[in-house]
Amino acid sequence: MTSALLIIDVQQGLCEGEGQAFESAPLIARINTVAQKMRSAGLPVVFIQHESGPGYLEHGSAAWQLARGLHTEPADHLVRKTTPDSFLKTDLHAWLQAQGVTDLVICGMHTEFCVDTTTRRALAMGYPVRLVEDGHTSAGNAVLSAPQVIAHHNATLTNISSFGPRVRTVATENFKP
Repeated sequence: MTSALLIIDVQQGLCEGEGQAFESAPLIARINTVAQKMRSAGLPVVFIQHESGPGYLEHGSAAWQLARGLHTEPADHLVRKTTPDSFLKTDLHAWLQAQGVTDLVICGMHTEFCVDTTTRRALAMGYPVRLVEDGHTSAGNAVLSAPQVIAHHNATLTNISSFGPRVRTVATENFKP
């Protein structure tokens, strides 16, 4: 099997300011660790950036840029998206197929939106997923704190069996490409 790492929406507008996601800086450090392990193994790293209309993650704006401290390499692939689903209306699936990718490693922001949606879509498309359990985050909401959202999704996504492929969680420190 050939793995690819999807780094979803780790963008400046989600890492600083009023809507800052929980523990953004340590999350970026953990994502950098996983990405470096993937690159060292010769495996692809994909950065996915969400874009919306004026005022929120507008393409090219400071908020839309990848987060400060997030390491990229020239060989990394970039995908622009406009929905929580990283596959919808993007070239992601075709690109993964062209690279011979058969399974995915997923991390990023926000857990309950784009990480969740992309993970479920990946399963539906036949990709087994390793979710980096300490590699995704949220800003929380009126009902659940960010740590609760993260824990809930680590538990919930690993219990989905109806697609065939499964989600397994792995901590950054135990991650092996």
